[in-house]
Amino acid sequence: MRPLDVVTGGSGFLGSHLVERLARAGRRVVSYDLAPPPPDLDCDPSAVRHVTGDIRDPTALRRLVTDEVDTVYHLSAMVGVDRYLRSPLDVIDVNLLGTRAVLQRALEVGARVVVASTSEVYGRNPAVPWAEDADRVLGSTATDRWSYSTSKALAEHLTLAFARELGLRTTVLRYFNVYGPRQRPAYVVSGTVHRLLRGLPPLLYDGGAQTRAFTYVDDAVTGTLLAAAHPAADGEVFNIGSDRETTVAELVRLAGELAGVDTPPLPVDTDRALGGRYEDIPRRVPDVGKARRLLSFRCATPLPEGLRRTIEWARRSPWWTDSPVADAGART
Repeated sequence: MRPLDVVTGGSGFLGSHLVERLARAGRRVVSYDLAPPPPDLDCDPSAVRHVTGDIRDPTALRRLVTDEVDTVYHLSAMVGVDRYLRSPLDVIDVNLLGTRAVLQRALEVGARVVVASTSEVYGRNPAVPWAEDADRVLGSTATDRWSYSTSKALAEHLTLAFARELGLRTTVLRYFNVYGPRQRPAYVVSGTVHRLLRGLPPLLYDGGAQTRAFTYVDDAVTGTLLAAAHPAADGEVFNIGSDRETTVAELVRLAGELAGVDTPPLPVDTDRALGGRYEDIPRRVPDVGKARRLLSFRCATPLPEGLRRTIEWARRSPWWTDSPVADAGART
């Protein structure tokens, strides 16, 4: 019988692309999410079973993760600056308690777990690029922005503890600014493309001098599958992303050029728009040497090509372009 994998958060941005790739590889997939799958999911329907449920529900997880499951890809999370600011309690509950429930059930049945984490765990450490053992540098707990970083770091601690103390086969992946088709238009790439195609000026926060390492979703999925397949990944943490540093201003300019839209950006002052509950990160760049060395992982999609694909997809997807427009709370 074909191997069976579970993808929590399988209806989400990264999760839906992972579901497609697994199904195309001939694996059976169970996608677990509170939301329905995206309307343009492109894979054999007979290969994917969608189950609706909350990641914090241990009873549902017992039915979902059986001894037939080979790998659990745990991608369920509360993510996005708008959500950090609106619902920090949900961010903490889902990211921490949901991870604990998944790890416990995987341990009971002997499944392998790949846990999605984030570059946010490094906080605002100024010493870039960040290797996996770099220090975490965070702001005050009164700043809601750090609730996501802290909840994901605690989820990492849980994951590594399950591996070291209980023998669970686990890997943690820290993704860096993943973008591409289907991403909710609440991030710098998706929000910029969304606004441009709606005839609105893209938002440019604090002059756009911040730098990011933008990673096309296909490359992120490739890194995820390499980590799941490689024995050297057991008990390890990997940065998954591009190491090419790009300013947000350059990203916004390039997106407009590729979309054929010459609309000057709308300046946004973060302090005025978001207040003291948010702090920006000036630079976010990974050291990906470990993933290259142990997993043979490299990003294959240059930013112009990934943006072009994203814009072409968006033009074909009115269900996405007709969604609510990003406001000043949308960024990365």
